[in-house]
Amino acid sequence: MAADSDPESEVFEITDFTTASEWERFVSRVEEVLNDWKLIGNSTGNVPVKKGEYTSGTWGEKSKDINFADFKFLITHYFLKQEAEKDNEKVKQEEDKAEVNSMRMCVLCCFCICVDRYGIREFVVISPGANCEAIISESKCNLLHSSISISLANSGCQVPIFVQVQQKWRRMYTGECQGPSVRTDFEMVHLRKVPSQYNHLSGLLDIFKAKIGYSLSPPPPVNIAIRFTYILQDWQQHSWPQQPPDFDTLLGGEVGGVELGKLPFGACEEPISELHLATTWPHMSEGIVVDNDVYSDLDPLQAPHWSVRVRTAENPQCLLGDLLTEFFKLCCRKESIEEIMGRKLTEDEGKENSDISSALSKLTEPSAAVPIPKLSVSNMMHSARKHIRRHRRVDESPLNTDILNSVLLYLFPDAAMEKSSDNSKNKMPQSNSELDKNSDYVCLLSAPSDSLTYRLALCVCLVNYNHGGLRAVAHLWQEFVLELRYRWENSFLIHGLAGGAPDLRCCLLHQKLQMLNCCIERKRARDESRKTQDGKEKERRVSGGGTQNSSPAPDTSNASASAKELSVGKSWDSWSDSEDEFFECLSDQGEAEAPQAEGEKDGSKSKPEGRLHPHNNMTLLNSSELLYVPITQEPAPMTEDLLEEQSEVLAKLGTSAEGTHLRARMQSACLLSDMESFKAANPGCVLEDFVRWYSPRDYVEEEVVDEKGNKVLKGELSARMKIPGNMWVEAWETARVTPARRQKRLFDDTKEAEKVLHYLAVQKPADLTHHLLPCILHAAILKLKEEELIEDIPSVKKTIQQATSQASKLLHPHSYDYKKLEDFINQLIVIETVITQARSLKSKFAFSEDEKGEDAGELEKFVSSLLEEPEVVVIGAGQGPAGSIIHRLFVNAQRAALLSPLDEDLGPDRKSSGGSKVPDFPPPAGREILLRSCVPRPAPYSKALPQRLFCVLMREEFRLAGAFSSDTSFF
Repeated sequence: MAADSDPESEVFEITDFTTASEWERFVSRVEEVLNDWKLIGNSTGNVPVKKGEYTSGTWGEKSKDINFADFKFLITHYFLKQEAEKDNEKVKQEEDKAEVNSMRMCVLCCFCICVDRYGIREFVVISPGANCEAIISESKCNLLHSSISISLANSGCQVPIFVQVQQKWRRMYTGECQGPSVRTDFEMVHLRKVPSQYNHLSGLLDIFKAKIGYSLSPPPPVNIAIRFTYILQDWQQHSWPQQPPDFDTLLGGEVGGVELGKLPFGACEEPISELHLATTWPHMSEGIVVDNDVYSDLDPLQAPHWSVRVRTAENPQCLLGDLLTEFFKLCCRKESIEEIMGRKLTEDEGKENSDISSALSKLTEPSAAVPIPKLSVSNMMHSARKHIRRHRRVDESPLNTDILNSVLLYLFPDAAMEKSSDNSKNKMPQSNSELDKNSDYVCLLSAPSDSLTYRLALCVCLVNYNHGGLRAVAHLWQEFVLELRYRWENSFLIHGLAGGAPDLRCCLLHQKLQMLNCCIERKRARDESRKTQDGKEKERRVSGGGTQNSSPAPDTSNASASAKELSVGKSWDSWSDSEDEFFECLSDQGEAEAPQAEGEKDGSKSKPEGRLHPHNNMTLLNSSELLYVPITQEPAPMTEDLLEEQSEVLAKLGTSAEGTHLRARMQSACLLSDMESFKAANPGCVLEDFVRWYSPRDYVEEEVVDEKGNKVLKGELSARMKIPGNMWVEAWETARVTPARRQKRLFDDTKEAEKVLHYLAVQKPADLTHHLLPCILHAAILKLKEEELIEDIPSVKKTIQQATSQASKLLHPHSYDYKKLEDFINQLIVIETVITQARSLKSKFAFSEDEKGEDAGELEKFVSSLLEEPEVVVIGAGQGPAGSIIHRLFVNAQRAALLSPLDEDLGPDRKSSGGSKVPDFPPPAGREILLRSCVPRPAPYSKALPQRLFCVLMREEFRLAGAFSSDTSFF
């Protein structure tokens, strides 16, 4: 008991009433944030707000998270940047700016509290955090309002603070702003329906006057600003974006159907969905305007200020964009031609050539086919496709026969020319200078815009889009390869390909087609040379000249003979079909001269062969004979993939001495051929003679004094030619005396042609799309340039230039990044959409030929501004040239909606006839009314302060946002 009575052992329970509550912590946290942002005692100043600064200026934002117990809030500070701040932050992301502007408009559009007298340049918004419920109950709303009121009073912050209440979709914001002896309360009302008694200006004035205590005598004036918005959605009086399909034409059964060789363009639907006309009365007094439930004198045509904005259709269907998208989808298909067509081409060919005797007879017939004089080139395609059509029913054909023939005639226009085969064969393809009318294909790795490859890309794209999709593409490609094989076997040049070696600046498919054309040219040259030699041999036999002198040395004085030799073939006279044989020569000539050529390497006792012309009147070093330029073989043309393959083979040889020597021998095949031709043309020549012609820089001449004291020129090989083991010396010792026409071919046209044809035959539709993608993107860019040139849109022109540069980067790697290419195609679709939008606006605001020049220029500027600016002022309002057109558009839409005839459909005496008059404008879609006044509050003897009420009346929305100021000096 003694222990229990000890006072030290007693425990006292102390309650600390100074501990902060959750509400007090929240108020303190708000004050801390305002202090961190340096908003304590801050004032926006008296700098007037410039017109349009709130919408066109740059806004910044700062955000922080704060908690009220376990409930999260987001507090955000929005501020209009000054000029100095704008200069410091020029590099600002556009998407961030758009996001800030959207939030700012969410607040400012509700209040419209930006006025010259107390314009808000910055404000703070407190809103529920993400995944938090809305503040709906009245008690919670009042608690938040009390919190911000205490925070403003304690901190001395003069920046308005708003709180988001109710559901977020309602955009309800209430708040408060405190200044020296002034407090402004921001209140809002939101309803789904407009009350009938407040559906006009008179009812809204009653609300405003009742709220501000409008009881003074005489009453202060109320300043009124009104803005009505009218929406035009009906474009029935204007032509369709695309011409209706013409079913009478072969390719016109689709909307936007165009002829072969042209890409479709434009929108299939109206790209301009709505036109919003805002008619504004910026300054009006209560006594001069009447607007009640019975009568209104707010006539849009009498409004002093008009402004227009257009609303574009979201992702309108555009023909060029759809064409590119469908073509790009083929890249993802993995089926082969055989799988798509349901049978293998090799099986069809086996059935066609089942008789082995036909194959044996083909082997024994002469290699040069004798042309039929009356053969028409128009029959080329048909016989090449007979064997595959024989096993396919007409209804199974993926591609319509008429369309297929039209496409093939477009790809091979020479097939429609009724000429003899000789005349057709003599027709050479166009040169690079004729085909290369646009240099964009170089940077895009495409093909010239007039080439066969370019036309093929257009046809494949159109066939895929309009005439059967994947199976039609497979069918067309199969027929295309058959046509190429027919041309190779019958020595018909391929139309639309530049002569010469493959152009490595173009896509690989174009290079392959050029390679095939090179093979056909070489084959034709061999056949023509063989005919010429056979003709000469027959003439000599008929004249009794015998065969011993069938190959005399050419007479250097006979210029015509040299010219004829050059025209027949500069590099060779004839070819052999086997790479293991020499150039074809006459049998007696081969028997008499071949052993000699094989047994002698210096050629001192042989007769000169294969001379072209003397070389600068130079003579051989060891004789007085002229030095002749020999007829040589041209180097083998190569495509990009062959060059890469050759580089890989050479790189695998390594860096050893043996590998280096073998690499040098592989690279000197052309050099060895030229040495043999030189020896045959210049009997008794030495290596120095060859170097003087082939590489003059490696033969050094200098003046020396001979034994008699005379200055003479003495030459010798350069230092690099004297290096031991030099490849030139080794090749010269190995070279035989063999003219070019009897050498082994450097370029086996037969083998290379078959390789090309096999390469083309095994291509899948996805591979074909991969090859043609640069061409079709090139064509799309050219189409956009063509259409932009008509509309003349500077911003679009710059965008196309940037797109071309971007495409060149995307198409240069061998393996395409399909994701980036898809994004690039979407960019082209956006460009097409903008052009169609501009075209649609120009058609709606078209001016007649009798319009004045000033009005025409004003309309063009007005139309161009509609797509670049969010809202455009109509000069002259309803009485200006643009306003007159807008008025006519609304009148036509109203009469079309009410089935009333247009003025132009009525006679002149019926336009003013009686009857129910159709209103020129529909009911306004939105009405905005701003009421302003200066009234002392809360007592009549208080200081007069500005009061505002902003009203929005729409079909399914009624919103009032008020800013009411009170004098707090004595309250």
